[in-house]
Amino acid sequence: MKLIKFLPFVALFAIAMVAFTFKQTPKATKGVNFFHGTFKEALAKAKKENKLVMMDCYTVWCGPCKMLKSKVFTDKGLGDVMNSKYVCIAVDYENGEGPAIAEKYPVEGFPTLFFMDANGKVKKKVVGVPNGNPVAALTELAKSIK
Repeated sequence: MKLIKFLPFVALFAIAMVAFTFKQTPKATKGVNFFHGTFKEALAKAKKENKLVMMDCYTVWCGPCKMLKSKVFTDKGLGDVMNSKYVCIAVDYENGEGPAIAEKYPVEGFPTLFFMDANGKVKKKVVGVPNGNPVAALTELAKSIK
């Protein structure tokens, strides 16, 4: 009888442990991994890892920016190329350090992608979402930049 009283608590504990375990298990990454730090830190990381930098300049109200984030940057093939060759950072040009970065890297529209070396020298600038197949276009562009 005492065992029956404790059975719900044991079941609840078991469910909590399973949920905690799933929460702690890292998810497999799919798509482009964006660095969470400052632009300066992204450049330093790129230098340390001997990589280039891709900076995605966006605003929260920009529809094409949202499409890039949800449909293009989530592509596994693009992610494989970008993650192996670039430190990628997304910068909100209206908030945080964005306005200061915008002074050095001005844009004509959103989204704008800057492909640069680890010193911040721009190698390629892409304004807007590439026409046709943006995943294929950005994958080929990312591969071609040295």
